[in-house]
Parts: sequence; structure tokens; C-alpha cells
Amino acid sequence: MPTILENRDLIENFRNIEYLKHGNERQKLAFDEIKSYKIFEILEKYNPVLTGTIPIGIDLPESDLDIICECENHSEFKSYLSREFSDKKDFKIYSIEHYGIESTIAEFKTNNFLFEIFGQKIPTEKQNAYRHMIIENRILNEKGLEFKQKIKELKSDGLKTEPAFAKLLGLKGNPYIELLKLEIKTVDNNGKRCTSL
Repeated sequence: MPTILENRDLIENFRNIEYLKHGNERQKLAFDEIKSYKIFEILEKYNPVLTGTIPIGIDLPESDLDIICECENHSEFKSYLSREFSDKKDFKIYSIEHYGIESTIAEFKTNNFLFEIFGQKIPTEKQNAYRHMIIENRILNEKGLEFKQKIKELKSDGLKTEPAFAKLLGLKGNPYIELLKLEIKTVDNNGKRCTSL
């Protein structure tokens, strides 16, 4: 099991997209695209984090770049995203209820990627997309390359990421909920229990 220090290091790594520079070709391309469009600088006040399949290397050629944000005011968030990104190709913005939580989503295309910016009134590290990614990354590290390849094959066959993990792990029920049950409880330096890797 990773130590608390390793947990924090990993969380810090995912919060700082510099790790993409040392990844595979698609991760390097994602880094260049995010930097060239100044995406994180524009979204800085919303505590953005890149989530999804590209950070953990199980993406497909059509996979998009998912960036989650914490927004207190959805109306203000929509206005800001529209002002900053509406000139991008195929821009659209809308709000939905996601598992009962108001969520605002903006989509647009750049030269190499479809971006999806997702905002909720929840700290980014507590949002399900982030939690799923941390859990999936730990599982991939534990299970090794063969497991990772099987996940990619299932995704190529049409399964979404969380259902693919659930299938290989033998999880029953809603895969999005069942995966969250695999979070490991750790203890922080103050002796307080916290959920982490």
C-alpha cells in the first residue's frame, strides 16, 4: 500500500500537469496543447485538474481532455467560459444534473483534442472524476501492463472506462459507485482518517 507521503506526492503530481511532459506521445501532445491555449492559466481561479484516461495512459485516439473545476456560481462560470472559449471550434456550453448535482459543461475543439471543462460546486479533489482516476491509477499500478492492455481492449470494444474496470475486477452493480468503494482509507499526520489512494 502506498505511504501517506506517496499519496500526497501522487495527488500533487496530478495537480501539476508537468508530469505529462515525461509521459507517452499523446500525453506530451496534451501538455503542449494545454500550454499553447493557456487552458490552466485561464481556469486557475476554479482549481482545475486534468482527469480522465489520458493522465493514466488508457486513452483511445478519440479520447478527450477532461478538466474538472470547482465553481461556486454556475451562471458566472458559464459566462466566463463563454467569454474565454466561445471562439474555439464547435464550442457549446450547457448545465445538467449529474448524480443530483448541478454541473456545467463546456466543450470545444483545438487542433488535436476535444476539451471538456466540467464544473461543480465541489472541491475538485472530491469530485467523482478525480476520485475515479486516483483509484484507477492505483489499480493499474498494482495489476500491471497486461491488465492495462485488457482495459484498453475493452474500451476499444465500446465499454466506458469505469464499466471496463468493473468487468475485469468482477464488480457487480453500478460501476461508477462500486469503484468508489475501492478508495483506501489512510491516516494523515494529525491522526485524522482521510480518504486517499
